[in-house]
Amino acid sequence: MDLLRFTTAGSVDDGKSTLIGRLMYDTKAIFEDQLEAIEKSSQSRGDENVNLALLTDGLKAEREQGITIDVAYRYFATPKRKFIIADTPGHIQYTRNMVTGASTANLAIILVDARNGVVEQTKRHTFIASLLKIKHIVVAVNKMDLVDYSEEQFNKIKADFLAFSEKIGIEDIRFIPISALKGDNVVDNSTQTPWYAGGSLLENLEKVEIDQDLDLVNGRFPIQRVVKTDDFNGFAGRVDGGIVKVGDEVVAFPSKETAKIKSIETMDGSIEEAFPPMSVVITLDKELELKRGDMIAKADNQPSEVDSINATVCWMNQNGLSVGGKYLLKHTTTEVEATVTAVVDKLDINTMEHISTDSGLQMNEIGEISISLSSAIVTDSYKTNRATGSLILIDQETNETVAAGMIK
Repeated sequence: MDLLRFTTAGSVDDGKSTLIGRLMYDTKAIFEDQLEAIEKSSQSRGDENVNLALLTDGLKAEREQGITIDVAYRYFATPKRKFIIADTPGHIQYTRNMVTGASTANLAIILVDARNGVVEQTKRHTFIASLLKIKHIVVAVNKMDLVDYSEEQFNKIKADFLAFSEKIGIEDIRFIPISALKGDNVVDNSTQTPWYAGGSLLENLEKVEIDQDLDLVNGRFPIQRVVKTDDFNGFAGRVDGGIVKVGDEVVAFPSKETAKIKSIETMDGSIEEAFPPMSVVITLDKELELKRGDMIAKADNQPSEVDSINATVCWMNQNGLSVGGKYLLKHTTTEVEATVTAVVDKLDINTMEHISTDSGLQMNEIGEISISLSSAIVTDSYKTNRATGSLILIDQETNETVAAGMIK
């Protein structure tokens, strides 16, 4: 079975945590003791029904305030697919948490309250999903039970969302009328919406095609570890792009030496080809002195080697970003020292406008910056390859991650 990573987003109190709880409850992905615990918590809070949101709200502050603060990851599976869910916060002050949860997602579920329709936070979260190059969006129009399962209201929300999304160019958008509280169209199709024939949320999650979302053209293999014995010299890592095959001619960066792939090894033995995101050991037909942080790339489609970059970053630290700031930049398996040479602009994620600024970036703000590197890195644009086009910035004194970025 393949794996689908998806994230949830939407306005505060749109029902994100309840939806995930409903998915896990109706697919029998929770244990009896978990159910008993949330039943007791629901009773102590005075909730009329079992509060399924408590399955994902893991922090004490979240349970007390009834909001999501941190990113909560949950796992479940059906006979057709495995899933990893990132339940992300809706508040604007937790934008960095949403970016973290969405950064590895194949699909985003944008929840919309059927009573309120498309609001500012709906647009903001959709825009962030598009920035992160999430190609599949499911718009779950929740709380349909509170608008009497109105087809007219559902169609109005659909038209409003499509009018907005045309500006940001998302390719695959699906609309599903649901009630997370009552379970309508979440796991099973609902009799309350006879006018809807697009399948339940789970059915759509099981069927969405994500194979073509990966970069299967540009062969990229960042080296994580050298595996060397008296009679074996291999390079361990994850295939981050392309389909690499035994016999392929490759180039090693930064040395630019060429060789051919002699074998591809796994825990289960040798294979003839590997593709993202497989972790393998590659051996070459020549003895090359490579190390962690180097990259093996297919010779017919090579990456760029650069010592300065522009990147769109989300600032995650309480101490703001300013021109001249020095950080450690981590990119694939390599780390280099980096200096911010310019803040090109700041992005208003509510209006999608680029704003000129001299004030740098503050926590939860997104903007484009220029970075000078102490030594060259081997990269693609984030648009081409999410794995080799992403980076993080680290404070060298505290070792805190201060920003996540997408190379332009």
